[in-house]
Amino acid sequence: MAKAAPPKPNRSTLLAVEDMEFLLRDEMRSARFGMEYLKAELALRDWGVRSTIVVFGSARVPSPEEAERTLAAAEGPEAQRLAQQRLDFSTHYDKARAFARIVSLRGGALAESGGPRDNVIATGGGPGIMAAANRGAADVGAPSIGFNITLPHEQAPNEWSTPALTFRFHYFAMRKMHLAMRANALAVFPGGFGTFDELFELLTLVQSRKTGPLPIVLFGSAYWNEVVDFRAMARHGMIDPADLDLFEVVDEPEEGWAALVRRGLKAHTPPTDRPAAVAAPRRRPRG
Repeated sequence: MAKAAPPKPNRSTLLAVEDMEFLLRDEMRSARFGMEYLKAELALRDWGVRSTIVVFGSARVPSPEEAERTLAAAEGPEAQRLAQQRLDFSTHYDKARAFARIVSLRGGALAESGGPRDNVIATGGGPGIMAAANRGAADVGAPSIGFNITLPHEQAPNEWSTPALTFRFHYFAMRKMHLAMRANALAVFPGGFGTFDELFELLTLVQSRKTGPLPIVLFGSAYWNEVVDFRAMARHGMIDPADLDLFEVVDEPEEGWAALVRRGLKAHTPPTDRPAAVAAPRRRPRG
């Protein structure tokens, strides 16, 4: 007698967490939203990350080495002009990298005593200024965070953020929430629409008192004074004159750090100036 054919696979017998068709239904959006929150949240807790300093800036600002290679290979006046422009802006890459080194050494990200990590560098995880800030933390052996986003034209995480703290989000709202919720301060370098989006969202949260006071510095006085006329906004009554005090424009890494401390940032300088190796993440016991 022939054996009965095995039953056909049935999705209803799958565990819910194994059924991707079920998890990707529109009705499951709230569950996916919650999972995006918890995945990053639990990893940050495991690493003892208590607070961050968020660095925003253009993905289009190259490192000086990359900019010099591009200029050397440029052919024709227009290509050379654009390459020279990128090389000129690459000074912001170096400054973001130096600023992140200062923050990581003086802010408490190294956590040599085994306690919580404070003022850990956090970026959007992409190239340009974001890579520079993550790279500066890596220079001194400190962890740093990359909150990456899935885009139609894929944005790959940069190579400098700590792998275990490099997250990928589908929802912009959840990514923004994670960028804001642990932020002790904000440092913004020249950038475009994305940089402005993040800057004005944080300014609005502080202005409307939906969050506490947050030290904010804008790097690059020549850029910011030309591109955004904040004083005109106050002059036209669109913001209060006092709102101009929500941020400070600076040019140099040390100047930026001093401004944040003066505006209330609490530094947690480690007892030695030697960079420490990044500690392994603390694991929560099961059960």
